[in-house]
Amino acid sequence: MSGTGESSNVGAGPSRQPQKPPVKNPPVVTPGSGSNIIVNQRQRKNPLLECIKHGREFGDIVADFQVGRTTGILFLSLKYHRLHPEYIAQRIDGLGTSYNLRILLILCDIPEHQEAIRELTKKCLINNFTIIVAWSNDEAGLYISSYKKLEHRPPTMIKERVDKDYSSIFRSALTSISKVNKTDVETLRSSIGVWSLSDLAGVPLL
Repeated sequence: MSGTGESSNVGAGPSRQPQKPPVKNPPVVTPGSGSNIIVNQRQRKNPLLECIKHGREFGDIVADFQVGRTTGILFLSLKYHRLHPEYIAQRIDGLGTSYNLRILLILCDIPEHQEAIRELTKKCLINNFTIIVAWSNDEAGLYISSYKKLEHRPPTMIKERVDKDYSSIFRSALTSISKVNKTDVETLRSSIGVWSLSDLAGVPLL
């Protein structure tokens, strides 16, 4: 006995080690699940990022920018394309069948661009891509931000609204003809006396 009133540590079992704080794993990005634009790691040093006026985060995606669950954007500088013409074909192949809406966003940063854009347009048609040409990083950033902002908007938002009255329907039907505008329709109605489609017999519209 020690006479101090303190119990001996002998046989008391292993001493407790200080617990380490739990390791916090970085959050896993579920592509397209939030309000941010998902950016491919390969674009980390792209000055275009500073021109995207929308929240963004890096994630493991096959596109360069993912602006929705079903919309992916590949970015291509024509200056880079001129030096590495094989690059974009490899990126398109890498996408496979990913995304319903596939966009090739081109930065036109060379003076002689016509032939390159013509070639890329053909490639986009074959691979079911929509092609968009921007003339500056600011414009390219605006396109990317706009696609994300409009992600959940219905297509009817940009669809022409036609009133249900007969005059509006009649005007809409005629202006769908090439080279016929609303002024032409009013001229037909007031000067020639065309008030229905049957009155158009023999009237040249082109």
